[in-house]
Amino acid sequence: MSFDVPDDLRYLESHEWVRVAGDTAEIGITAFAQDELGDVVFVELPEEGAELTAGEDFGVVESIKAVSDVYAPVSGTVTAVNDRLRDEPELLNEDPFGDGWMLEVEVADESETADLLSPDAYRDQIE
Repeated sequence: MSFDVPDDLRYLESHEWVRVAGDTAEIGITAFAQDELGDVVFVELPEEGAELTAGEDFGVVESIKAVSDVYAPVSGTVTAVNDRLRDEPELLNEDPFGDGWMLEVEVADESETADLLSPDAYRDQIE
């Protein structure tokens, strides 16, 4: 099975993605992650203003199969939370790289993205 792995993103081995534009990063989970989880029924996310540390968990995704922590690919301050996920957690299944985004973060140290997986490295991991 082949999964969408957008080339404009960087990835964690734990299946989160980050899209960095300047000092802002958008964060979510990958198509592979949502497929492994199955139907998502609940999402717990931090509030705006929360501080994230790269590699540490920031929320929870609950599906019909499992409950999984979600990890921050970069450190920074949460500037926006996708509140639609509270009422429509299925957006993670339907559009994980679009409407299913989870957080926007003001990045503390952009050099942290150098430690993340490239699209090719992530494809190798999930194949």
